[in-house]
Amino acid sequence: MIELSTHLAQDIVARTMRIIPFNVNVMDAHGVILASGDAARVGELHDGALLALAKRATVEVDAASSRLMHGAKPGINLPLVVGGRLCGAVGLSGEPAAVRQFGELVRLTAEMILEQASLAGELQRDSRYREAFVLNLIRPDAGGRPDLEAWGRRLGVDLRRMQAVFLLELTASGTSADLADDEALARLQRLQLALLARRPALLSATAGPHELVILDVFEPDARETDRIKALARRHETLAAQVDALADELAGAAAILTMGLASSGSGAAAVSYQSAQAAARIGRSRDPEARRHSYYGLALPVLLSGLDAGWQAAELRRPLALLGRERSGAGLLLTLQTWFACNESAAATAAALGIHRNTLDYRLRRIEDLTGLVLARSEDRLLLYVSVLLAPHA
Repeated sequence: MIELSTHLAQDIVARTMRIIPFNVNVMDAHGVILASGDAARVGELHDGALLALAKRATVEVDAASSRLMHGAKPGINLPLVVGGRLCGAVGLSGEPAAVRQFGELVRLTAEMILEQASLAGELQRDSRYREAFVLNLIRPDAGGRPDLEAWGRRLGVDLRRMQAVFLLELTASGTSADLADDEALARLQRLQLALLARRPALLSATAGPHELVILDVFEPDARETDRIKALARRHETLAAQVDALADELAGAAAILTMGLASSGSGAAAVSYQSAQAAARIGRSRDPEARRHSYYGLALPVLLSGLDAGWQAAELRRPLALLGRERSGAGLLLTLQTWFACNESAAATAAALGIHRNTLDYRLRRIEDLTGLVLARSEDRLLLYVSVLLAPHA
C-alpha cells in the first residue's frame, strides 16, 4: 500500500498547479493538509477532505458551507484511491462552478503520481529481495541451506538448473584497484541499474565495492562440448552488453569473468569462488585482458588452493632450484615458453628467437638443476604445476 508522504504531496501540488490556475491542497487519509499552494494551510485539518474521505466521493464546498466547516474554503475535494485503497484526498480552492472542470484532471494526475511511486517502491523492494537472494546464494555455506530452494522458487529460479556466476569489475586503467572504493561502488551500481533496465529478469548483487555478481540460470546442453560452447556464447553476449553500458557510463572499462557452471543449491557459491580465482589468475597473466573464464584457466584455478603447507612448498621446489642459478630467469622463461608451445621444440625456439641446439642445452640444464626428466610424464607434470604456481605465472 502506498503511503501519501509530504514529499509526494508536494510533488502533486507542484505538478498540478503548473497546469491549472487554482490553488491545490493534498491531504492524507486523516484529512490533514500535507502540501498546498498556500503554505500557511499546511498542517491544518480539512473538514471538506474528511467528508470526501468518509463518502469516498467528490465533495463540493460553496461559500456558505465553508463557513460551517473547519479548515475549509470554497472548492472541490476528491478522494485519492490507489490499488483499491483510499490513501488521501486532493482539493482545489475556488468557486465549485469554476474549479469543477479541473477536478477530475487533478485527481487523475495525483493518482498517477502515487501509482508510479508505488510501482517504483515495489520494484525497489523486489530488487533488494533478489539481490539478497544472490548474496546468500554465493555464500560458502549455501549448499547446506534448504531455505534457498524455497526462496528461489518464489523468484522463479529453479536451482536444479545450471548456474554460472559472472564477476564484473570496473577498472580505470589496469586493475580494479585503480578506482577508490566509493567511486568503484557508485559506478558498479549505475551499471547494475542500466543492466537491469535492459534485462529486468537479471539476478545481480554488489558483493563489494569492486565486485558485481551476475547469476545466470539456464537449461544445460546435453553434450559437454556443446555446453562449454554455449557458455562461451553467453559470456560473449553479456560482455558485449556490459561493454556498451560501460562506454555510456564513461571513465571505466569492464572486466567480466565467468565461473564454473553447475547445478544445485551450492553451485552458485562454487561458481563465484572459481570466478574470483579465474579473475585473479587472469589479471596476473594478462593485465590488459577484459575477459577471463574458468574454462580457459581450469587447471591453475583448481591448483590455486595449494598456496600453503609443505605440499605447496614441494610443488614450488623445482622453480626454487632454478632460481638459485644466475641464469635462472632465462631458464624459467624457456620452461614457460616450452609449456605454452605445447612442448614443441621448433615452436619454442622460434618464440624465443634461439637455435634449436641452444634450446636443447637449456632444457638439459633444467633437468640437471631440478633432478627431473622431461621425458617422464610425472616429472613433466610436476614442472608444469610448479610453473603454474609461480607468483608471476
